[in-house]
Amino acid sequence: MMVCWPYFDPEFDNLPERIYGPPCRVCIDNDSMEECTVIKVDSVNKQGILLEVVQVLTNINLTILKSYISSDAGWFMDVFHVTDEHGEKIRDQNVINYILQAIGTVREIENTVKAMAYRNDVFNNSDQLSEHTAIEMKGTDRPGLFSEISAALADLHCNIVEAHAWSHNARLACVAYISDQSTDTPIDDPHRLATIEGHLTTVLRATTTPTQSESEIASPQEVKTAEFGEGTNMTDVERRLHQLMLSAGDFHRPEFEAMTPPPSSRSDGDEEGRKMVVSIENCHEKWYSIVSIECKDRPRLMFDTVCTLTDMQYVIFHASISSRDGRSLQEYFIRHVDGYALSSDSEKEKVIKCLEAAIERRVCEGVRLELSAENRVGLLSDITRVLRENGLSVVRADVKTQGEKAVNAFYLKDILGNEVDTDVVESVKKEMDDVIDFEVKNDGGGSSSQQGGCLSSSPPQRSPGFFSLGDVLKSQIQRFSHNFIPTN
Repeated sequence: MMVCWPYFDPEFDNLPERIYGPPCRVCIDNDSMEECTVIKVDSVNKQGILLEVVQVLTNINLTILKSYISSDAGWFMDVFHVTDEHGEKIRDQNVINYILQAIGTVREIENTVKAMAYRNDVFNNSDQLSEHTAIEMKGTDRPGLFSEISAALADLHCNIVEAHAWSHNARLACVAYISDQSTDTPIDDPHRLATIEGHLTTVLRATTTPTQSESEIASPQEVKTAEFGEGTNMTDVERRLHQLMLSAGDFHRPEFEAMTPPPSSRSDGDEEGRKMVVSIENCHEKWYSIVSIECKDRPRLMFDTVCTLTDMQYVIFHASISSRDGRSLQEYFIRHVDGYALSSDSEKEKVIKCLEAAIERRVCEGVRLELSAENRVGLLSDITRVLRENGLSVVRADVKTQGEKAVNAFYLKDILGNEVDTDVVESVKKEMDDVIDFEVKNDGGGSSSQQGGCLSSSPPQRSPGFFSLGDVLKSQIQRFSHNFIPTN
């Protein structure tokens, strides 16, 4: 008996590259614009590629001033107008080489790792977080919780090499990199890891009391070891913090804020009192949902919104991002991964709340305390204990180890959520004898208060000069409809 098998051309897998060219083309243009660098990316499309590209740019602290995205017909085309952290064009050839290599290899895991290794070499970022054990925590926040977590890890003979914590809407997310206190090596013993997880879970669960609302009790208290691969960088950690906060439900307002003024009377920190507005409308002709966001501009804003939409399983087909006079307008044309636009008001409302939370959770107002000291075991626990004993609560923390020095940055409020009195800060300073550098900054820009979304059929009112991709699309549809001549 003869058995016949279908023939597959071995070159079939390379067909897209033969038709369109290489999987990804990157062009960096310093001549077209006077005040910024233009980065153009053409690539075979895949879910999440926009986030990967934005993440590469965010890794090196580039500011995205404007962007246009289109990803129809299986091809991804993007244009970014960017500046460096000093507001200048990208002139450093090392930075340009990193962008070309990192974006050009976002589709290939092995080459992406090589690109990150190249970045660590170029930017003197040799510390590999993957050499330590990562612990993730999420749950309901309370005053002093970060201090209790630091103390618990110290009691468990763990050295905190690096830690990042966000607090928003009575939720806490934290990613900490730890090592064994005596050997300074990763902790990989399953029994010891289980003990650490159990102890930290107990600390988190102490927040839940019978007086809390059902929605707060439903917030999962979870601790687990995380797996970050070689080349882990800060934006990987920040994306994980976004995911942890999203799963912890920080888009729900805590019960005690229910009596605060309505969204229309609150602002997002704009000097002129203008509010953050998020709206969603459907473009039925093209089966898109159009998400419009107008808010105060800030670094990493596009990363935060794209990260949230991607993690909520929405595909971004087109987008337009612009900034003017300190305000940012973002428009995203999205569908769910199942191919459908947002169909119900409840789904739209959830997306609006999640985007608001993503924009707010990074922004902190109040006192920023920057400390550096010779690193030692238990230093973070001692510092946060002094803060807690002086009635201060950490609402955001970034803790790093640089050689023999520990560098810590905290955003602080009092236990009632109010601004910190300068006398209290001076008292804290006197109690920290081994702190080398002690700097206090008052970051008044940007409020963390939540803004209301909009389920109306019209997008937010835009400031003059803003470009709207949605308006262009709708005008093209109307023009096509007017030129259509029915046949008998």
